[in-house]
Amino acid sequence: MSLFSAEARPAGLTDLAGLLCGPGRIERFGAGDTARFDLPLPFDDRERALTALAAARGVALAPGASGMRSAFRKDLVPLARTWCTPDGHKQVPPDFQLDGATLRLWVLAAGVGDLRGGHLLLLDPDAPWTHGPLIAAATRAGLPPARLAAGEHGAPGPALRLHGARRMARLAELVGPAPRMLGTAEWPRHHGRPAA
Repeated sequence: MSLFSAEARPAGLTDLAGLLCGPGRIERFGAGDTARFDLPLPFDDRERALTALAAARGVALAPGASGMRSAFRKDLVPLARTWCTPDGHKQVPPDFQLDGATLRLWVLAAGVGDLRGGHLLLLDPDAPWTHGPLIAAATRAGLPPARLAAGEHGAPGPALRLHGARRMARLAELVGPAPRMLGTAEWPRHHGRPAA
């Protein structure tokens, strides 16, 4: 097991930053003393697995207008402070590091395999300024990606594409096995090279 894999440490609230790497948002309410997640779901049949992974971190997600939402909570404010500018625009924290648990939530919320053996991680189409910092974070995690525009390799929106034997092995190692409620065909896997 890698030091940075999803199983390397106990689940925590900071893991939920993975929901913000894709199109998900966190918003503060009123005086800013509470915050909630607003999570579009670009792919079907992820609700149960997302609900379970969020619940393991103490956060309940429920169906919302266009995906899933959490209730407004005080304990989400620190995450909202780091992922939002003072005027409420999404940002990637300057010290953001992708680890297995964070990446697992990103893959579950906004990841999908492509037809060529790679894996796509959707980005936020409404926050293009976050794409560069997320490319840098993925590269630091040993997953240098290709950046795709909507439509490339079947991407439904802007995305990062991970491909190649080493990168796919690293991704599979970091995110761990597919959640029980999700089909393994939708989860990153490393096929390896055939034996000689």
